Amino acid sequence: MLGLRFDTCNEFGLSFSFDGCQLNHSSFYKTKIKKTVFKNSQLQETDFAEADLTSSVFDNCNLTQAVFDHTILEKTDFRTSYNYSIDPEINRIKKAKFSILGISGLLDKYDIDIEK
Repeated sequence: MLGLRFDTCNEFGLSFSFDGCQLNHSSFYKTKIKKTVFKNSQLQETDFAEADLTSSVFDNCNLTQAVFDHTILEKTDFRTSYNYSIDPEINRIKKAKFSILGISGLLDKYDIDIEK
């Protein structure tokens, strides 16, 4: 499933979870999908701008070039996901969970070298 437009779905009762899915180039722009589970999925270049992902889980997901812009990520779990770039200054990340290995994804905009 590539390039799907979830942003055009009627949000009334909208609920789903993804396991082992290929969702590259999809759009969740401005969707309210709290507590959504993304597991073992490819989410490269997926648009999450202005979405509400409160209490969602990204379990072992590839988030290369995924867009998080004014996204609500409060209590969202990114501990096992990788390749994300999230700006804490323009996204709401209160109580979100990250692994120590993925913390560099919160510092990308500063163009600093972090050695592991």
